Amino acid sequence: MTTPEPFDVAIIGAGINGAGLFRDLCAQGLRVILIDKGDFGSGTSAAPSRMIHGGLKYLETGQFGLVAQSTLERNLLLRNAPHLVRPLPTMIPLHSWWGGIGPAIRTLFGSKTAGRSRGAALIEAGLLVYDLFGSRGRVMPRHRLMGRARTRAAMPHLAPDIIASALYHDARVTHPERLVLELVQEGLAANAESVALNWTSLAGLDRGALTLVGPQGTRHVAPRLVVNAAGPWIDRVNAVLGQETRFIGGTKGSHILLDHPALLTALDGRMLYFEADDGRLLLIYGYEGRVLMGTSDLPDDDPDAAACTEPEVDYFLTMAKRVLPAIAINRDQIVYAYSGIRPLPRSDAAAPGLISRDHSTPTLPADATRPFDVISLVGGKWTTFRGFAEEVADDVLARLGAGRSVSTRDLPIGGGRDFPKGAARAVWVARVAAATGQPAQRIEGWLDRYGTRAEAIAAQVTADDRTLPGTDDMTQGEIDWIVRHEAVVHLQDLVLRRTQLAIAGRLSAATLAAMAQVTGAALGWDDRRLATELAQTTALLQDRHRARL
Repeated sequence: MTTPEPFDVAIIGAGINGAGLFRDLCAQGLRVILIDKGDFGSGTSAAPSRMIHGGLKYLETGQFGLVAQSTLERNLLLRNAPHLVRPLPTMIPLHSWWGGIGPAIRTLFGSKTAGRSRGAALIEAGLLVYDLFGSRGRVMPRHRLMGRARTRAAMPHLAPDIIASALYHDARVTHPERLVLELVQEGLAANAESVALNWTSLAGLDRGALTLVGPQGTRHVAPRLVVNAAGPWIDRVNAVLGQETRFIGGTKGSHILLDHPALLTALDGRMLYFEADDGRLLLIYGYEGRVLMGTSDLPDDDPDAAACTEPEVDYFLTMAKRVLPAIAINRDQIVYAYSGIRPLPRSDAAAPGLISRDHSTPTLPADATRPFDVISLVGGKWTTFRGFAEEVADDVLARLGAGRSVSTRDLPIGGGRDFPKGAARAVWVARVAAATGQPAQRIEGWLDRYGTRAEAIAAQVTADDRTLPGTDDMTQGEIDWIVRHEAVVHLQDLVLRRTQLAIAGRLSAATLAAMAQVTGAALGWDDRRLATELAQTTALLQDRHRARL
């Protein structure tokens, strides 16, 4: 074995928690290596409901600290990543005024039976508390309760037995996989000695060093400390490190996207957040010109095989028809589906929805064969990644005898840096268009997709660049820039995570073939590699995501 490369910290798993911690530790001057057996943000972090929310539903289980942290982090993300995180007005349709109070009180005091039939009084009380928690760094309006008439006026297609509604604001992340990538890029920019490797597996321990295997071959690294941020794979990673653990008791969450213009119009920019027959809270809202529905919450421990099943589709469609009976909704309208395993702590809760979404950091101390501690990141939620990373980073710094030099609380993320708002947006677009010769409309689209990083793309793409077949606003030069600058290894990285053509159901066979040609040219693929990548990505889209090509 060659002499191992020294690192302060090795982070295993480049989902949202691993990427957030990587950025934080790099900003403190530590030399960090981040690895993932797949692409950056390709596991659970690619399968959320695409919401950045304070966790209203966690109030009924008494997780007030989690709600307080979540609402703060939501507000911070709206400021630090405005190109990717945007307000989402949310409507809760209500079937009664007083329902659910008794079950909610029992749940709050530890009952294992989830509350059902949440009425207006209960929701109003919860939203008053929610607004109070969200007052730190507030950037959105407070909630309001609407009676039957105002509810019907706002959304006439709702079921006739809905007697009121509540309207409040949370937020959505337009492209979660890109936010993960930008955190990784921010970490690399903060410390040039740090390393981030996708498609690189932990093969084992060799004389106290980690053996890593990836596209560039085998690499041996000797960290002072390891953070296991592998999400639902945490226990498997710990086994490779020589320690059997049972930290994770995951649940599967699936979503579907529909091509349904009438439903999209009826939603009018709002999310419907409603209670299903089994007490679970479901959501429906517009996303990338489609309608997103979710999510399930089923016990599952196989993240490599997670896929949306027919019973889950039936469940979503049945519940959607209950709340919107006047709108025809069927499975023929599905253009995409996705699923992931939440890395929740192992629990004996009777209902998956009662398992805590808070986080913990159980630690395996160093031993004779492993000369470093292993900190496992268990649980957590998308919205709180920065706060979770800050807590873990402070622990890591203390263990290594270092101190914090940079706070991430007000640190912009990627294209959110110097993002133009209000009247400044038009000025920014006009300036970049004039400097690069690009059409202003194209600059507008890039600003929405990449934030202020759009300027770098505009400077390197020719103004007469051709659009991809089947798209209106994505150019071949744009794809080439992404492939060359955003750690693309496989075609699926580009198709599923660097762009949103697949999830939006706008990917034809011709579009996919053109993306493959651009990718192959940029990465030097021969015809055989190109055909293999195209076949594998096509199969993945059709078999796991119900995509139509």
